[in-house]
Amino acid sequence: MLDANRTEPRRLESYLAGRWQAGQGDGQVMVDAATGDPVARVDATGLDMQAALDHGRNVGGPALRKMRIHERALMMKQIGLALMEQKEELYALSTLTGATRSDGWVDIDGGIGTLLTYASKGRRELPNGHVIPDGNPEMLSKDGSFIGQHILTPLEGVAIHINAFNFPVWGMLEKLAPTWLAGMPAIVKPASQTSYVTELCVRKILELGILPEGALQLICGSTGDLLDRVTCQDVVTFTGSAATARKLRNTPAIIEHSVRFTAEADSLNACILGPDVTPDSPEFDLFIKEVHREMTVKAGQKCTAIRRAIVPADRVEAVTEALRARFAKTTIGHPGTEGTRMGPLASADQVAEVSSAIEALAREARIVIEQCEVPTDGAFCAPCVLVCDDPLNAVAPHEVEAFGPVCTLMPYDTPEQAVAIANKGAGSLVASVFTDDADAARTLGLGIAKLHGRVLFGNRGSAKTSTGHGSPLPQMIHGGPGRAGGGQELGGMRAVEHFMQRTALQGTPDLLTAVVGKWMPGATRHETDVHPFRKSLAELEIGDTIVTAPRQVTLEDIEHFANFTGDTFYAHMDEDAAKRNPFFEGRVAHGYLIVSFAAGMFVQPDEGPVLANYGVDNLRFMTPVNAGDTLQVQLTAKQITPRETEEYGEVRWDCTVTRDGGEVVAQYDVLTLVSKTQREL
Repeated sequence: MLDANRTEPRRLESYLAGRWQAGQGDGQVMVDAATGDPVARVDATGLDMQAALDHGRNVGGPALRKMRIHERALMMKQIGLALMEQKEELYALSTLTGATRSDGWVDIDGGIGTLLTYASKGRRELPNGHVIPDGNPEMLSKDGSFIGQHILTPLEGVAIHINAFNFPVWGMLEKLAPTWLAGMPAIVKPASQTSYVTELCVRKILELGILPEGALQLICGSTGDLLDRVTCQDVVTFTGSAATARKLRNTPAIIEHSVRFTAEADSLNACILGPDVTPDSPEFDLFIKEVHREMTVKAGQKCTAIRRAIVPADRVEAVTEALRARFAKTTIGHPGTEGTRMGPLASADQVAEVSSAIEALAREARIVIEQCEVPTDGAFCAPCVLVCDDPLNAVAPHEVEAFGPVCTLMPYDTPEQAVAIANKGAGSLVASVFTDDADAARTLGLGIAKLHGRVLFGNRGSAKTSTGHGSPLPQMIHGGPGRAGGGQELGGMRAVEHFMQRTALQGTPDLLTAVVGKWMPGATRHETDVHPFRKSLAELEIGDTIVTAPRQVTLEDIEHFANFTGDTFYAHMDEDAAKRNPFFEGRVAHGYLIVSFAAGMFVQPDEGPVLANYGVDNLRFMTPVNAGDTLQVQLTAKQITPRETEEYGEVRWDCTVTRDGGEVVAQYDVLTLVSKTQREL
């Protein structure tokens, strides 16, 4: 390796309290993983961490919370699209970390894609306000005068994200996405080894001028006394080793103030070859491809990489030979060279750690594949496959994680043994099961679910569409129990909720309606002379109501609807058969006839602000309707959600259908799209 001090590398800066600033010490020199050439000097000595926290709490937080949720989502979309336009600079720098082009795609495009996914989900799934109602109202009194509603509001501290070296872009953006959407500012602390890539990404984000000041800060180097200054409104997330996670979790300030702390740590992820899979099955090839890919992408430096491949005992040799054939065709070299399949580890220290881990594994397993044709310069590591012949009684293969291109094969005789072997990992981020047998999938999947954050089933049916074992997706949780840290990153809105406080509100329907911004059952309804459908979003108010004229249901209506739609179910057409039904006293009206009549009763047919009806939620039929019953509808504006980039918004209406003046027969939400202002007709 070349002398890291032969030239003076670029000194990275931290962005804290509104300005870029350098540390006061010499720091560490980070080198090119493939050549050993100096890349960057990293140091944060002497930087004022209290000032950074104050800046986030007092400047960034209020600015984000002032924005509506959809405004924050659109801000994230703008940032993501802009980063896509400039990503080639990130790719060029990423090569110095040892990442090939395909490795960089997972990190850079994957990170930006996660940010964009959250931006989209935020606009689709969350209200365009400052409060998120959580669940439905709870009736706390018989007369409905005292109710409860859970809500989510942003924490008023700072989210401190301490990230690992292997994904300098994705590791940051996958945490920033739910943090910003929730309305919290963040301080990002990347691992020093690859922090120069994160620093470039942060510079590009800040240069856009889209983020409110204080929403994003960066520490390149040690965090100093940062964690000693956290409060109950702050959040700390960590990605890295379980040992470091335990140390950070036990920081006195984190314990004293019950600070939310999540870790994504060591993970001895398993991949199980189903008992039904033979060497001539499509699933066998998929299994081999996945194990090989997880060993070579990022040179196995992935928290989700397959560390243990659990296979039927009589197929160990076939799996070994198939992997050997794949590695014989795997080009290992400089990540910037076209055709390179696997680059180096991130540093010489990582090579030493992986070598030490292989030695520990080899005490209870035998090495069967060790590709030796690797470059002698740089931080290259030979792929290594071992076989542990007695995995149920072995210790090291279930406790030692070689964070590199290393995998141990483990034989099993029964599905129950495969489950026991996988679960000896004591908690993992992900496991995969390759099988085309439903019974095997059920036994293996449910058997390991309690100790794995995610379980992927691979077979011929999803071969062309599956994202694979090692790809965390923003829609699904990323995290795992036990050794894996106990955290749940990602997972759509689940991740957003981690940066918010859940509060149970209790009071009268009118007060809770005012606080939450959503009409509550029992709250005041405002009947006006103007039909609510004649009001634009600028004029419509929560609680605006129409009570329709009554309409009687006749036997002719029921028979016409049955013949017109083809729904001639016996309860609508046969009096004797309907009486034998325990729920009915005789022929009843179709539920959808009731909904159709209700629409005709509450609609205002003239052209106006209402543009479209695009759905019905939570529809329930509560009481049968017979010929001769009289229906009436009460329609109330329940929630108003303007769309930031459109000239319309969504109105959710509470629709209650009663019969004979009192008993509720149907309850549901009607969704309409309504113009923000009155349209010129």
